[in-house]
Amino acid sequence: MEKMILETITEHIENGHKIALAVVTKVWGSSPAPEGAMMTVTPDGLITGTVGGGSLEASVIEKAKTCLKEGKNGSFTFEFTNKEAEESLNMICGGKAEVFIRIFIPKPKLLIAGGGHVAYELYKLGKFLDFHTVIFEDRPEFGNKDRFPEADEIKVGDIRANLENYPIDENCYIVIVTRGHASDEEALKAVINTKAGYIGMIGSRKKVALTKEKIISSEKVSEDVWQKVYAPVGLNLGGDTPAEIALSIMAEILLIKNKGKLEHLKSIIIRR
Repeated sequence: MEKMILETITEHIENGHKIALAVVTKVWGSSPAPEGAMMTVTPDGLITGTVGGGSLEASVIEKAKTCLKEGKNGSFTFEFTNKEAEESLNMICGGKAEVFIRIFIPKPKLLIAGGGHVAYELYKLGKFLDFHTVIFEDRPEFGNKDRFPEADEIKVGDIRANLENYPIDENCYIVIVTRGHASDEEALKAVINTKAGYIGMIGSRKKVALTKEKIISSEKVSEDVWQKVYAPVGLNLGGDTPAEIALSIMAEILLIKNKGKLEHLKSIIIRR
């Protein structure tokens, strides 16, 4: 069973999916769950293994789903008789069990639509920051292993079609930096209605305003949905080289991903 559980965790992580591991770490008195019992739980509540079945297992599954949603590990005590306990299950066993829930989250994915100068600098930053990095290009001479030797995936062909066929979830951070306005717009159409954690598109304010107008009218996108798009992309750090632009974009991604704040740490220290 332990081997199956480890294989399940590995499979989910490699496929880019979150999963929780629940382990019974301590038991007092009579309990349906022996110490060391293990179970994996997906965000949808699918399990491998068991922590004893019944009310205990159902409660652990719900706790694991909450931990997955919040992105936090936790230790919880389930008592089988005492309604004053943290988790009371109204069972007649007379004991209690402590369960530790650990979540496993795959590497964040950096999806780069484009293979030009800014895309190349973003790719280098993505790999440095341990993102699973994916390049989408329609030009073979710009989308290949010679140019992006450490890319985890390279999708060559129609960018919009490849983005539409890619499994995009909240762990994906998308940057659109293709070779032109029209292809940027097509790439944005492919991802704007996804659950991506971040969508950024390069361009001048004028270009962004025109793209917004077209997409809202042609794709029937609401103003609220448009607000998910960071365009023009990046933080205003100054500088206009490809490396500086890429750094401003990556800084914005980290700000969103880590729920950071736009302030100097120096200012925080002074306030204290």
